[in-house]
Amino acid sequence: MHNYRYNSNNKRRIPLQVLCLLLGIVLLLSACGQAQKPSSATDSNTGSNAGSNSGQSSSSPEQNTVPPQEEVQEEPQEEVDPVQEQLSSLTLEEKIGQMILAGVQGTTLDNQTKQMITDQKVGGIIFYANNVSTLEGTAKFVQSIKEVNQSNPVPIFMSVDQEGGKVSRMPDTMESIPSSRKVGETKDNALAETMGELLARQVQLAGFNVDFAPVLDVNSNPKNPVIGDRSFGSSAELVSRMGIAEMKGLRSEGIIPVVKHFPGHGDTSVDSHLDLPVVNKTEKQLAKLEWIPFQAAVKEQVEAVMVAHILFPKLDPDHPASLSDVIIGEHLRGKFNYDGVVITDDLSMGAIAKNYKLDEAALATVKAGSDILLVAHSYESAKTIFDTLISAVKSGKITESRIDESVYRILALKQQYKLSDDQKASGDLKQLNADIVDWRKQIDAR
Repeated sequence: MHNYRYNSNNKRRIPLQVLCLLLGIVLLLSACGQAQKPSSATDSNTGSNAGSNSGQSSSSPEQNTVPPQEEVQEEPQEEVDPVQEQLSSLTLEEKIGQMILAGVQGTTLDNQTKQMITDQKVGGIIFYANNVSTLEGTAKFVQSIKEVNQSNPVPIFMSVDQEGGKVSRMPDTMESIPSSRKVGETKDNALAETMGELLARQVQLAGFNVDFAPVLDVNSNPKNPVIGDRSFGSSAELVSRMGIAEMKGLRSEGIIPVVKHFPGHGDTSVDSHLDLPVVNKTEKQLAKLEWIPFQAAVKEQVEAVMVAHILFPKLDPDHPASLSDVIIGEHLRGKFNYDGVVITDDLSMGAIAKNYKLDEAALATVKAGSDILLVAHSYESAKTIFDTLISAVKSGKITESRIDESVYRILALKQQYKLSDDQKASGDLKQLNADIVDWRKQIDAR
């Protein structure tokens, strides 16, 4: 009896324990479910976080009752074009001024130069041999022009013809750089690139930022009175290689190179400083020789191209290259696909002055596609070009959008090289002279 009661009691206790255990599990599950189910406030926050962080909705039906917050789509911002911004801020007078690169008188700043900068707002100045004195004096003259230009919204091009050889504008205290022909005879690209670097360092010592070099003319006519040893040689391939190397050397030192004289001055028998040369070559003939170096330069994104005053009657019987829409517009801009800066040779040269009035030439070259009109030696000439172009826009002969095309290219180049009127002459003359002497020895040894 004792054992039976014990067992029966155990039988009663076992179900009770199981029930307690089951009840505990139920309570535990209930509590877990309660903990997992958020309040309405938490629900809203969770939905907001899910929408902003993952963008995915939960599979829980309770969470789906709150719609996920939609992401705010930001409007895509247009990229700001700093060149266009600067262009839009300029007056018509300031824009026209950017298209003029003028000569000055003497070796120190005079009132006419000041007036040309403040009134005509010229975008650039060119120095010739008669503007150069000592290195210190020349650097001071250049800096005084930059200081006057600080009243204008755009920094000024300070340019010079520094080719080496017979076309050298630097003071006598600088070691000389031999002609392109002498460098070309080495057939060594590295020596030509060093030539560009040394030329750049020379002009930097006086504060210039533009050099009208390299010469890309192929010297195909031995009787040519104006090119001669200014060219690297009589082979288009050699001129291309050496000229591009020199261009890269100038560029590497922060000086803007200007290649010249498109479409090619190497086969002329008349000096365009005195009269208008005529070259009776077809497009096909030019493409096989004269144009090869310029096409190479365009492929290398040349910053600026100078166009010559030469008549090519088989391309354009009515206008010299510098005033020709056929040569500048159809060929250089069109077929060559060149969209850099186009600069005329000096519009006061005999080739133009003997055949055109300056105002007519200015209108023609802008219509043809030139961006910068170079005019040396006369303050009055710069004023004539300025007044002519202002009047042409106001009368509708030239549209302001045409002016904007040119000024955009000019501003883009100035921004590309980070030009500033605060930039002062820089460099070490002693070291530069030593480097030139060492480089010349390498040329002589070839």
